[in-house]
Amino acid sequence: MGAGAVGCFYGARLAQAGADVVLIGRPALVDAVAAEGLRLDMGGETIRLPVAASADPAAVAGADLVLFCVKSGDTEAAGRQIAPYLAPGAQVLSLQNGVGNAERLAAVIGQLVLPTVVYVAAQMGGPGHVIHRGRGDLVIGEGPGAAEVAARLRAAGIKAEVSGQTLAAQWEKLVINCALNAISAVTAAPYGRIVAQPGALDLMQGVVAECAAVAAASGVALPDGIWDQVLRIADAMPTQISSTAQDMQRGRATEIDFLNGEILRRGQALGLPTPLNAALTVLVKLAEQR
Repeated sequence: MGAGAVGCFYGARLAQAGADVVLIGRPALVDAVAAEGLRLDMGGETIRLPVAASADPAAVAGADLVLFCVKSGDTEAAGRQIAPYLAPGAQVLSLQNGVGNAERLAAVIGQLVLPTVVYVAAQMGGPGHVIHRGRGDLVIGEGPGAAEVAARLRAAGIKAEVSGQTLAAQWEKLVINCALNAISAVTAAPYGRIVAQPGALDLMQGVVAECAAVAAASGVALPDGIWDQVLRIADAMPTQISSTAQDMQRGRATEIDFLNGEILRRGQALGLPTPLNAALTVLVKLAEQR
């Protein structure tokens, strides 16, 4: 549900393994997949996969595994769209940025949702065309059926593990996104060019420090090497632009309110200053208006 880059990538991997996959996305995606299948560019190869696609949320009916991949701001609306059609025993995974989406979705659909942290660099090359640029692993929260879902994903070649520390993992990813996504969006620059710019590392470290302070005040312990993780992501994917930048290039609303904006909101509630995250939030919102 929400067949953008993340949804199309994992849908493609499951389809490669023989799963019966339905992509629920925009009409342009549906038309492209109907005409030529889902195109996956990965590892120097191009693969076309004959999967089903629909613009109707009712297409979720009958699914035993639902990967919920919509933008954070659309969680409740999309949840209400699929709720009447979900099979009672369906396993629902929230593959979304930010924190708290699984709980928000569960409240709308009335059944368990497993929070899932996504580590993949992928982007859409056009309707029905997903480009893989790196990684592809998932960390799934503990819960009934989580081990079975992880095993099913691993059987499809997807690195997946179950962890009782998904909240900490979500925060780790949130901090990494806060350090890179907005800068990439405002400048249209890939990660490699960002870190090579004099002064950029100081800016990013300041953003991470604000995030760490808010996390600590929220009762979340970030790993000691969180800054090193930011650098590793940038070094491993120097040509990648952020998902926020991709949204802006397509003229779509970004998730900035659930990234740097989340730190801003929590900081305000806790009485902690977050001027760098506040500035990046404002700059992205102004850039969106273009």
